[in-house]
Amino acid sequence: MIKSKIQLLAGLGVGLMVMGCNSSSLITAPPISYTNTSPKVAELTEKEARHWGHLDLQKDTIPGMSVDRAYSELLKKRKGEPVIVAVIDSGIDLDHEDIKDVLWTNPNEIAGDGVDNDGNGYVDDIHGYNFLGESYNEQMELARILRLKIGDEAYQEAALKKLNEKLPEARAALPQLKQIEALVTMADKNIKTALGKEYYSLADLKNYQPKNVQEERTVGMLMQVMSMGEEIPDAIKELQDGINYYETQVNYHLNVDFNGRTPVGDDPYDYSDQDYGNGNPMNRVSDESHGSHVAGIIAATRNNKKGVDGVASQVKIMSVRAVPNGDEYDKDIALAIRYAADNGAKVINASFGKSFSPNSEWVYDALKYAASKDVLFVHAAGNDGIDLDSPENPNFPNDHPVSNSQELVDTYLTVGALSPMFGENMVAIFSNYGKENVDIFAPGDEIYSTLPNDSYEFQGGTSMAAPAVAGLAAMIRSYYPDLSASQVKKIIMDSGVSPAVKVRVGGPEGSEKSFSEISKSGKIANLYNALILASEVANGKVSL
Repeated sequence: MIKSKIQLLAGLGVGLMVMGCNSSSLITAPPISYTNTSPKVAELTEKEARHWGHLDLQKDTIPGMSVDRAYSELLKKRKGEPVIVAVIDSGIDLDHEDIKDVLWTNPNEIAGDGVDNDGNGYVDDIHGYNFLGESYNEQMELARILRLKIGDEAYQEAALKKLNEKLPEARAALPQLKQIEALVTMADKNIKTALGKEYYSLADLKNYQPKNVQEERTVGMLMQVMSMGEEIPDAIKELQDGINYYETQVNYHLNVDFNGRTPVGDDPYDYSDQDYGNGNPMNRVSDESHGSHVAGIIAATRNNKKGVDGVASQVKIMSVRAVPNGDEYDKDIALAIRYAADNGAKVINASFGKSFSPNSEWVYDALKYAASKDVLFVHAAGNDGIDLDSPENPNFPNDHPVSNSQELVDTYLTVGALSPMFGENMVAIFSNYGKENVDIFAPGDEIYSTLPNDSYEFQGGTSMAAPAVAGLAAMIRSYYPDLSASQVKKIIMDSGVSPAVKVRVGGPEGSEKSFSEISKSGKIANLYNALILASEVANGKVSL
């Protein structure tokens, strides 16, 4: 077994033994293991919080991927080869200070001349391609199924059932959040006036003597919010984010009458209709931030004293805009995968997913095509806190046309999300899981990364865990370019760390399980270990 062979390396001592100067030289450092089961209770420092996914479980007691340690101990005298990573996502801020220097540039295309110079079928695709045209807001697939009467009666009934579960909740939550936000905002404004200060503490509120019943209620409400560990500005922002979320649900995602595809001009359910989109995969509005956040996790320029460091160096990000503010279309995803594979991507990051996929066969064919081109496809597991092994929890795309059937390709890797606190709450509360349908876990909760307009912010989701692993995969492919996509997948899964703790899955009231019960590998991803094993495989010391 690979695991036992890695453990045998532990007696070889720390350090590097360089055999020649090529990128396949053997690493002889012992791999990281972790047997401590004590939970981490100390809060992260601000520096740790912004960087925790790169920290080391063994040294820092934080379940990061040992990225910093890999660079400092294993890669000091090494230089990898450039690797193209395609980010199939929303548009990316191509001008971002931490992203612009790591963008893929099509060497055979002339910008802005309106000609397909390289003959790849896509005009002016300098840094990637945009399959969404000028569209942004979209429906969920279930709403499109109902609007267009897609599929048979049973398929439409399943979509209607799901709509009837989601839409009433959104409609009910929206006015409640608006009312609460208005009350907290007004209370905050009034108490600032009463205290005569812009910033106030919980102690200020406790010491304040209300002049009337209304003020007493105001102070009580604000104290209740702050006693939960929330600063008032943060609470107001969270309420506003919630309002925006449910407004989007009601107005676009779950609105059966809305058609977000009109600006594109194609028939998204006709695969032969492929003359659409444009060569500008830039984000269209500042709220279109998801792709930028993902790109930064993978490859934000390292050591430039700005913002964040990506997991991978020597990476070129290919921006493929195919995921709207709503559910993606199967045609866009299939064509995006093929575009990435045809234009040199060796890793594809796919931080998206949906419950209905009426043309999933187009995506399956594209995945097979990408596999034939030796491309590793890294997919986010999803954020519903559900067991993906259950037939009742479909999640697309996936690599099995029939539920829990044999994998379609061996170059597809599904990633669940971790939180930064080692112990029972280490799996992010929202993360999907599954012994057969989730391969490995990686940092994904409260991840600090790039946002449009040279900004940075914390975001959480399996959407953040997938690019962490995509960056890890790119590092393997950079330093050991002769390894295949299939080998890279196996190395990532076999080299991870197996924490000997039970973790809670399925939400706050969920059950506790071991990592071996919630993922195929039973591990959390680790760059340090992956590079060690990759060197062994590349040098013929270990076979997969």
